[in-house]
Amino acid sequence: MHEVYIAILLQTIKEQYAKETTFYQNVLNIDAHTWEQWKSASGTLSPEQNQKIKNLFSDYEWMLVQKIIRQTIIFPEKRTQAVSEYRRLKTKIAQSWLQKKLADVEVVSHSKEKDNKQLLDLRVFITYDEWGFDDILSFRLPAQIQQQLQQEKVGLLAWVNENLEETYNQ
Repeated sequence: MHEVYIAILLQTIKEQYAKETTFYQNVLNIDAHTWEQWKSASGTLSPEQNQKIKNLFSDYEWMLVQKIIRQTIIFPEKRTQAVSEYRRLKTKIAQSWLQKKLADVEVVSHSKEKDNKQLLDLRVFITYDEWGFDDILSFRLPAQIQQQLQQEKVGLLAWVNENLEETYNQ
């Protein structure tokens, strides 16, 4: 298993679940030993569990992960920057889509009961009006951004263009 894939995966799990243990216990229904074996490529998971891992990413994000992995194979010196590069590219692509008026944006609020932490998902997406073929980039951000948008009456698109990269890549 490629170390870059694991690094990007762990960052994504941290964004969506806060802790690795929450993900592998509650979503994959496996123990720490099985999880650690899989991460070190000395164990396997069922096809259903592998699909649950892949479902952490939209189809477009999954394609971007594969491109990052390929680039780090060609340029091994870039492996240490793979996670930050993945996150940077997501923001650049989203901004490009929006500047060219190809995409729309939606905000979904979440409350994590255990952590009592307010989060929101910002989704930038292109719809092709074909079943299952939308391109989606998702960003998990602090909910205070929504308050900022409402208080300052800043348009969501303007906020994304000006602040997404800085806020998401902190």
